[in-house]
Amino acid sequence: MSGLPLVWGASAAEVLRDYPADRLVEPPAVAMTRAVTVAASPELAWRWLCQTAVAPYSYDLLDNRGRRSPPELTPGLDEPEVGGRMVMVYDVTAVRPGEQWTGRTGPLAERIAGTLAVTYAVHPDPAGSRIVCRMVVPGRTRAQRVRAQALAWGDLVMIRKQLLTLQGYAERDARR
Repeated sequence: MSGLPLVWGASAAEVLRDYPADRLVEPPAVAMTRAVTVAASPELAWRWLCQTAVAPYSYDLLDNRGRRSPPELTPGLDEPEVGGRMVMVYDVTAVRPGEQWTGRTGPLAERIAGTLAVTYAVHPDPAGSRIVCRMVVPGRTRAQRVRAQALAWGDLVMIRKQLLTLQGYAERDARR
C-alpha cells in the first residue's frame, strides 16, 4: 500500500480490492484509491454518488464552470446507465445497481486528460457506509508514470473535495 498522493482515506483492504476500473487500463497501470466514511445508509450514500451524473461536486468554479452543484437530490437519478456520462468526463461502462459504477474517459476528455478509468463504489460500514473512488491510469512508460504522479496530486485535491461534499450532503439528509 502506498501513501499520498496515491491513497487518501482508504483502508488497506480497499486499496487491495479488485475494482472493474483495474481491468480497463492495460497493465502496468497506476491506481489511486480515495475513500470516506459516511454516517448515512449505503442507499443514501449511493443516491448522492449518483448525483455525479449532473455535477462533479468538487470545486465548482474550476470543474463546473462556476455553476453550483445541486445541494438536493435530483429526482430520477437513482442509477447510472451504461453509456451515460458521470462526473462530466466518464462514459459509464458498467453498473452494479446500488453498489458501484465504472467508467472510462470519453474521446474528448481522453484527448485532454489521457486515458483514465474509474470505479466509484459504496460499501456498508459499521458507521453507515463508505464511498470509495478508484482511478487507474497507464503506467507502462516512464513518461506515463511521471504523468500519473502529477495527476495523482491534482486528483487528490479534487476527489477529496468531491467525497467530502457528497459525505456532507448524505449525512445532512440522514439527519433530516
